[in-house]
Amino acid sequence: MPFPVLFVVPAVAIAGVAGAGKTAKGVYDSGRARRITDEANMSMDVAKAILENARDACGTSLQRLGDEKLFVLDHSVGRFIESFEKIKNLDLVESLGLEELRKFHIDKNDFEELKGLHEFAVDLAAGAGAGAAGGALTAFGAYSAATNLAAASTGTAIASLNGAAATNATLAFFGGGSLATGGLGIAGGTMVLGGLVAGPALLVMGLIVGKKADEQLEIAMSNAAQAAEICVELNNATFQCDAIRRRTYMFYTFLARLDARFLPLVMKLEDVIVDEGVDYSKYSPEAKRVVLQSATLAGTIKAILDTPILTEEGALTDESLRLTESLAVTFEGTSSNEAVEK
Repeated sequence: MPFPVLFVVPAVAIAGVAGAGKTAKGVYDSGRARRITDEANMSMDVAKAILENARDACGTSLQRLGDEKLFVLDHSVGRFIESFEKIKNLDLVESLGLEELRKFHIDKNDFEELKGLHEFAVDLAAGAGAGAAGGALTAFGAYSAATNLAAASTGTAIASLNGAAATNATLAFFGGGSLATGGLGIAGGTMVLGGLVAGPALLVMGLIVGKKADEQLEIAMSNAAQAAEICVELNNATFQCDAIRRRTYMFYTFLARLDARFLPLVMKLEDVIVDEGVDYSKYSPEAKRVVLQSATLAGTIKAILDTPILTEEGALTDESLRLTESLAVTFEGTSSNEAVEK
């Protein structure tokens, strides 16, 4: 017995309404999924762009510090060594009662090490002038000059430093090209920076939603959660880059200020040798003070050269913090906070 038309029409209508409802919800969910995924991608793009800028700034600051170390060693330190080793009967110990000379001084071993660093810098400067230094200056800025000297004999210094920059994950990160192009310079795309491992985050090119409408929203929510984790990773790396840049700037500032005081003293030392000869025991009190002050500043400069900013893993060193705090007190009217503002 056929159903009356009276009952058929409402059944079709109800089915149509239900179908329309599902269609509307599917469209809504699909649009929402795309918006969620687009926002997730945008948040990652912003975080990666900020890290990219921080990475560039940090790499530049380390290279500039390396260049400044090189300049000081090749110029004022070189002139100091040439004059200082001419002086005979030198006795700095008995004169260390001068209050300003108590904190830093230079002994015979320090002087020999400083000579070695100067020779190393001359070799490195020649390579830099020939365009062969590459990542060497970044390595020279990041690590102890003495460590670099020990790892690279004269004649192979540049190659050794470049090799360190190419194989060290942190330095490769700073000098490995744009993140967007995958130019990390590290096998596998893994970046190690102060204990952070951000390889997977840096390799994410963009999140997408599923093709099936009923899966899109669920995938989009998963994308958003993944993007949030990646952004935290990228932001942490940015924070570490900024911290390294600030510490590097402090080293650069103190080294430049010390050199500005050191060179005039070296010139006075040269005048002392011309006017009073090379026998320290016969020097006037003022001439002895010039010798002692120049030797003290040479020792302070050597302390900066000897102190690494980064560990091999890319973390800031405790000794670099202690040195900057000590130097901030040494410079009258300079505070640590003032020195790092840039």
